[in-house]
Amino acid sequence: MSYADKRITCHDCGTVFTFTAGEQEQFASVGRLNAPKRCVPCRAKRKQTTSKNDSLPNVIPGNIDYGSSSRRMYAAKCSTCGKDTQVPFEPRSGRPVYCYDCFRKVKQVAKS
Repeated sequence: MSYADKRITCHDCGTVFTFTAGEQEQFASVGRLNAPKRCVPCRAKRKQTTSKNDSLPNVIPGNIDYGSSSRRMYAAKCSTCGKDTQVPFEPRSGRPVYCYDCFRKVKQVAKS
């Protein structure tokens, strides 16, 4: 297969870079089917950032923030039973908020 140089715009910094025929051959030889989305400096920067989190068990490579911080919970009162509860979103007036048990009941009714 013959390869020709391609001009690609970097996904991160917006710089136009050349994906050379030699690089394309190298990518193909290791089984990479797609052209890179990032220029060489941005690829190196991203690799360095994600490799710092390789030792963390909950972190998915490429998604640095996943699992690294706890979720903020908001205090609320259940719209059905009136029990105090905590929810992972900020409650807004006019919208019902349910405790865990009432939410399951409402969800079961909606499925039926």
